[in-house]
Amino acid sequence: MNYRRFLPNLCTAMNLVFGMCSILSTAEGRLDRGAIFILLALVADGLDGRTARFFGVSSEFGKEMDSLCDLGSFGIAPALLAWTFALHSYGYAGAAAAIFFAVCGMWRLARFNVNAAVVHGYFMGLAIPAGGNLIAMTVWLLLSLGVDPHTFGIAVPIVVAVVGYLMVSCIHYPDFKGGGEKIYLGAKTAALVVFAGMIYLGHAAALPAAFAALFATYAIFGIVNHAIAAVMPKKEG
Repeated sequence: MNYRRFLPNLCTAMNLVFGMCSILSTAEGRLDRGAIFILLALVADGLDGRTARFFGVSSEFGKEMDSLCDLGSFGIAPALLAWTFALHSYGYAGAAAAIFFAVCGMWRLARFNVNAAVVHGYFMGLAIPAGGNLIAMTVWLLLSLGVDPHTFGIAVPIVVAVVGYLMVSCIHYPDFKGGGEKIYLGAKTAALVVFAGMIYLGHAAALPAAFAALFATYAIFGIVNHAIAAVMPKKEG
């Protein structure tokens, strides 16, 4: 067995294993576990690429595996989690939001694969692992705080749909690898305010609050940074 190829593929497979564990936990009514398994899928997703680069065995096969696993773990599993947690109470609107989120995840992955050779230095649209975990960590936070999501009314399916849209949008999200999108002070300030606010409001459930704040901050940071870049005067060549 070629362990150099086996280990990255094992990490990729564990991504889907955790995604399936999330789906099964959600089906059993263990929504907190369902959310945590989506976070663990993110850890596995982060390890597969790093392991492949470390061993120098990146392949098209591995890339296809990664996309398929991501759709299950960060597209379908969070949609089902959100549906079971709250969206089922909104009838057709809730069903549409859950389906829209999953379809946007599929679209995001397909576009990423097609544009991988031409898009550098930033992510076009919110990455599906971030989008899926934003939904999952928010569910975990509300569960931990004992907050009834129905108090937010129609905002619940709207927020799920908006997160789905962010994944297929043309908003440039910095990849923080350097040499990509310029990061503006205004975006940093907005991100800090959002993060601090969520930590303060969710302090009774510190761990889920921290994770939810992390993903919410990144989602909002990209929007603000992209908006500032759009209105800033362009340097003439």
